[in-house]
Amino acid sequence: MGIVLANARGEVLWAKRIGQEAWQFPQGGIKNHETPEQAMFRELEEELGLKPDHVEVLGCTGDWLRYRLPNRLIRRGRPPVCIGQKQRWFLLRLLASESLVRFDATGAPEFDGWRWVDYARPLAEVVAFKREVYRSALSELAPLLGIEMPVTNGGRVPTAQ
Repeated sequence: MGIVLANARGEVLWAKRIGQEAWQFPQGGIKNHETPEQAMFRELEEELGLKPDHVEVLGCTGDWLRYRLPNRLIRRGRPPVCIGQKQRWFLLRLLASESLVRFDATGAPEFDGWRWVDYARPLAEVVAFKREVYRSALSELAPLLGIEMPVTNGGRVPTAQ
């Protein structure tokens, strides 16, 4: 399950993985007893410290989106073995103050920084193996914010400004 959190200007929260220069949207797994929406709210609080009343759910992708990890990133020898993810993506609008975003809601934070970026910018910055999932999710969710996704040239992703 993935989270695209937008502000009133249509920019999206782009989070920096702890101790790395890798940026991504908040995302996480769905537990057996959870619906995708329940998992989204749990991850929203665990990863960003935000509660359900801090956001408005604008919509989610109609289908599951999938990516596979490159072989070099598959954890072998320690459970659980993860070869990729199947995700539903949610578009949320932040209703509360951005000062409520925090990473210490759990003992094992995933992020140590964030910034607001143009809606399409993550396509140029996310790791390559997640790019098609991001393109699909952002394209499907863009109309909910009244955003038109830029046309890419020959399948190339726009570069970051």
